[in-house]
Amino acid sequence: MKFLSPSKYNMFTMLKLPSAWLTGVRLKKIDEQSCTVQVKHRWINQNPFKSMFWAVQGMAAELSTGVLVISYAQNSNHKISMLIANNNGSFTKKATGRITFICHDGYKIKETIEKAIASKEGETCWMKAIGTNAEGIQVSEFNFEWSIKVKG
Repeated sequence: MKFLSPSKYNMFTMLKLPSAWLTGVRLKKIDEQSCTVQVKHRWINQNPFKSMFWAVQGMAAELSTGVLVISYAQNSNHKISMLIANNNGSFTKKATGRITFICHDGYKIKETIEKAIASKEGETCWMKAIGTNAEGIQVSEFNFEWSIKVKG
């Protein structure tokens, strides 16, 4: 299984997702099972309550799931369309400092893409990203329902 390096995905973010890049969202690690994205609380990404704006957390969480989707789609040797059909999030602690989002659903999306290729039908997959602060305390959790379909 071939994955692009975090630096290549970060370059992609800078060129194609400038709001994520400007707010400090960065991919740190990817493998077959998981993806890690970090973002540091700064002036540019804070809300009036001096914590990280929920949408910045959402961008980081989405990237941790989306990079796995993109990677498995590219490795499938098929043209795959992907779209978030649904999402939700919950917040349990003020997000300050460096927040790390990890998605451990790599094999879930791999199976979903394989199923979509075999069935030639659209398939969906819920993927979870959990955000924790530097102390390892959960600050937020996001769920994204990815819709996958083989083109053509």
